[in-house]
Amino acid sequence: MVVSGPVTLANVTNILQSGLTHIRQGATKLDLGGVSDLDSSLLAAILSWQRAAREGKMPFEVANVPKDLETLARLYGVDKLLSVSSGS
Repeated sequence: MVVSGPVTLANVTNILQSGLTHIRQGATKLDLGGVSDLDSSLLAAILSWQRAAREGKMPFEVANVPKDLETLARLYGVDKLLSVSSGS
């Protein structure tokens, strides 16, 4: 599953729902390499996708995590919850 462009409070609802659909269809990896702008709503979406994958007993990895998102995750104390794949 690839997320690109801006992911902010203004559009996260649609992105979240699309991601949940992809996970229900078997997506197990999230690529954030194309994200151009973000806020904490992306972090909330990722945690929701991870929860959905876990409930479906599927692995879920996040790749190409933007530095700004890593900073937000540390700030909110959830950086250890992100399933970041090696090489991202």
